[in-house]
Amino acid sequence: MRVRRHLFAAALLTTAFTLAGCSASGSDSTADAKAAARPGAAEAAVGGGPAADSGYAAASPAPGSQQGGTAKKPVAAGTHIIRTAGLSVEVKDATKALARIRTTIEAAGGHVADETTERVDDTRVTSHIVLRVPQERYASLLTELEGSGKLLSRKADAKDVTDQVVDVASRIATQRASVARVRALMDRADELADVVTLEGELSRRQSELESLLAQQASLKDRTAMATITLELSEPDGAEPVADDEDPGFLDALKGGWEALAATVHWIGLVLGAVAPFAAVLAVVYAVWRWLIRPLRQRRRPAAAPGQPTQPERTQQAERD
Repeated sequence: MRVRRHLFAAALLTTAFTLAGCSASGSDSTADAKAAARPGAAEAAVGGGPAADSGYAAASPAPGSQQGGTAKKPVAAGTHIIRTAGLSVEVKDATKALARIRTTIEAAGGHVADETTERVDDTRVTSHIVLRVPQERYASLLTELEGSGKLLSRKADAKDVTDQVVDVASRIATQRASVARVRALMDRADELADVVTLEGELSRRQSELESLLAQQASLKDRTAMATITLELSEPDGAEPVADDEDPGFLDALKGGWEALAATVHWIGLVLGAVAPFAAVLAVVYAVWRWLIRPLRQRRRPAAAPGQPTQPERTQQAERD
């Protein structure tokens, strides 16, 4: 009888310990669930966490939550690739080709990021163009640009930055939660020294968050738009072909008219060059003719009576 009583008591103690253990486990699970929910609520208070990043990264568990002792990174929606290409094409007319390319790129939803056009040796035009095109039109536009003239060279590159995109999105979510925690502490702070310290910490964390957001925006732009660097050049000028046909009447008339125009032009140049000298000589002659010569004649002494004058002596000498 005593043995039965001991067995019954042992069974009751075992049942009591089992119920106590289940109750403790349930309370621990509830506490863990509340702790896991806090970071998510902080992210919602700040701006929505990674899901608010314009769909660039998929939604993920809150940075503070853990499962199995390891934090999970957000899963990116597909792969993210940065595509770049360089083309060198020879065209007959670089100016016209550039106009066509600009129209094609703008119609595809892209734009010209940079352009440098210059004339070489006064005979050829070259253009250096940087184009930004949508990723989905990258392959077709690259093929179309290659066919715009004679392809001289081509280089294409594709860089997978999916891991970098995921890492930046995760760091943004963590930083947002950190900012939210500092703001919550500021709301509960009573001491002025604590408020000043928390404001400095909040400013630092917000600066880091803005830097991460700038990195994410840059990655988004580089993965959404591909970059194509295009070099347009014209062929070297060929020697003019000699015309073997004999010149006709119109050719002779044109040549004579050009010769006449050239002659008149040179005559005008000569007259223009001589005109200053002629003007000076005319002034000198006028001064001598109307001023100096009459004065000399007045100063000459008159001839004595009965003596022949100088003109008469000259005439007599000629007769002799």
